[in-house]
Amino acid sequence: MDTPGELAQRVENVLGRVADACRDADRRPDEVTVIAVTKFHPASLIRQFVRLGIHHVGENRHQDAAPKAAELADEPLTWHFVGQLQSNKARAVLGYSRIIHSVDRSSLVSALAKADTPCEVFLEVNLTDDPARGGVAPDALEALTESVLERPTLRLAGVMAVAPIDEVPRAAFARLRLLSERVRRIAPDARAISAGMSGDFPDAIAEGATHLRIGTAITGKRPLAP
Repeated sequence: MDTPGELAQRVENVLGRVADACRDADRRPDEVTVIAVTKFHPASLIRQFVRLGIHHVGENRHQDAAPKAAELADEPLTWHFVGQLQSNKARAVLGYSRIIHSVDRSSLVSALAKADTPCEVFLEVNLTDDPARGGVAPDALEALTESVLERPTLRLAGVMAVAPIDEVPRAAFARLRLLSERVRRIAPDARAISAGMSGDFPDAIAEGATHLRIGTAITGKRPLAP
């Protein structure tokens, strides 16, 4: 396990790189939210993040996130659910996370709305040609946008995507920016873009990302799945 000093160094390094990328893009660092994705990491690591000024945490799996959120209820944390979400888990996830980054189908929109718990949602877009990948197809994005806007308990934050592994990240994020503009023609307040991970977040910032989902660059080596 890393020492507190090593963790602090990684946090400082990532925040410094974020600031540099924002400067290069003529943006302010306070326009960008850094989310530490803590998949498989213990609650004790998240407590250290709080002491280092990181208050946004992302989790991929409900069965891992729920006990951590309960244990850390005394900490000033904002929980982001960033993994694929089954419709039958929607109500349970909203028990601790009011920001869902992976809304990609109308059935999930309905499930979140039925929970009757106000939350923010990002529409996950599939930037590949593989329909098996998570995310709504770009040609169905407007319809999904309208579906969210019809639900009074849901607030559309914006769009989310993962850069394909066989494409230059900057090009993928440029396409996501254009998709964001399409959404904003229907929902002008949906300005957020959730994009960029450990290996490509400077490119995401250059293309307008407002939320970065950073794992190993800030948490260190990920433990094996429990």
